[in-house]
Amino acid sequence: MAVKLTVIYDNPKDADAFEEHYAGAHAALASKVPDVQKVETAKVFPKEDGSDTPAYRTADLYFVDYATACAALASPEGQALAADVDAVATGGYRMLLSQVGG
Repeated sequence: MAVKLTVIYDNPKDADAFEEHYAGAHAALASKVPDVQKVETAKVFPKEDGSDTPAYRTADLYFVDYATACAALASPEGQALAADVDAVATGGYRMLLSQVGG
């Protein structure tokens, strides 16, 4: 059963600073997490009236199964990524660990 970790980043206090850190350091940390099969990121469109939605960006890290995902996230690289989420997500965030196609 394939599993993915989804991180939903809420609107940051400073979008430019978020984007700079996200592109420069954060994305690289995600790619170093062991046994990640795929990393997929997305930027959320604003509402039709141009106002912000509650979410700003999402990131999905895919793993072959639940045990692999848990081990990868507990690894030093996974812990470094989690610490960086705390640093970059100045507006808050949510994490979901989900079965893909379930």
